[in-house]
Amino acid sequence: MSAPDLLYSEVEEDLRANVRRLLRDRCDWTAVLTRCETDEPYDLGLWRTLAGELGLAALLVPEELGGAGASARELSVVAEEIGRCVAPVPFLSNLLTTATLVACTGQPRTREILPQLGDGSQLGTVAVGLTTVPYGAFPQSVKADSATLTGAVSAVVDLEVADYVVVPAVDADGAALYLVDTSVSGVSRTATTPLDLTRRFGTLTLDSAVGERIATGADAERILRQALVTAAGLLAAEQVGLAQRCLDATVDYAKTRYQFGRQIGSFQAIKHRLADLWAGVSSARAVARNAADALARGTETELAVAIAQAYCSDLVVRAAEEHLQLHGGIGMTWEHPAHLYLGRAKSSQLTFGIAEVHRQRIGELADLPTP
Repeated sequence: MSAPDLLYSEVEEDLRANVRRLLRDRCDWTAVLTRCETDEPYDLGLWRTLAGELGLAALLVPEELGGAGASARELSVVAEEIGRCVAPVPFLSNLLTTATLVACTGQPRTREILPQLGDGSQLGTVAVGLTTVPYGAFPQSVKADSATLTGAVSAVVDLEVADYVVVPAVDADGAALYLVDTSVSGVSRTATTPLDLTRRFGTLTLDSAVGERIATGADAERILRQALVTAAGLLAAEQVGLAQRCLDATVDYAKTRYQFGRQIGSFQAIKHRLADLWAGVSSARAVARNAADALARGTETELAVAIAQAYCSDLVVRAAEEHLQLHGGIGMTWEHPAHLYLGRAKSSQLTFGIAEVHRQRIGELADLPTP
């Protein structure tokens, strides 16, 4: 087995440049903050540009299904840039939905919807709680009887803008995945006050809502697990992008902020904190790239993703906290982006399980003794 290549390829750097250019023009932090204070927190116009014009929503979709046929390596670069700008777009839900539906292409309805998700004209999500652990048991909160679903799922990411929801449910044959149109009778959505103003979630309630079964039994469990593992691995890349943004902004501020007649970056205590953060971000990038490479190659994916999440989910919070604290009083104001970065960091720290859960999974996979 060849060693993983953690360096960015020329294609990946070109992709990064295109995405960063668009986000710089359409998604600076002042625009994000302004949108958070309106009734339309998501920038769906930006998402349609990212999805339709740049083709980013269909990177993981095979070419024969109208996608780009790319891998998690390319998508991880996009995730970094999304995290860097805390872009208010339904990226995570699209990733979950696409990863699920690509594995269910034997169903005609699935093949019909995938191109619509790919061009951004339709939006989807998966009815799992935001804190669902990829390695956990199949969800049991929704029951299905003759294609009608009843139950509730809380903390479903990007639920308020979803046109379709993939619902894990239990029916007469056991575990199953159902595709539900959110406009049908019996579907209700309740928004939850979020910690992260740029990524919303809500509670999905189903009361005899009609759905179409797209996977069942062991296949349903495998497909959902792999989709969650993929999303968790790429979330680590998003966390790296956000942590890098916090580091860069703090270094720039330390060069221009003067205290006692000197740049605060000249003080040894500030230097040490920034150096420690630089080392942390560099390590986070390495494990996130390793996770993306493992997902692309399909080798030891759970171990690589568990390592990435165990490290990156805590590192991104430390980066956001250092960014806020080293900006001093200005960092505590609403008019500064520090709270946007901290909100996204704390939210992502809880997404797909806390670091301790992933460390436990590492121990299981590496056959390490438990305390």
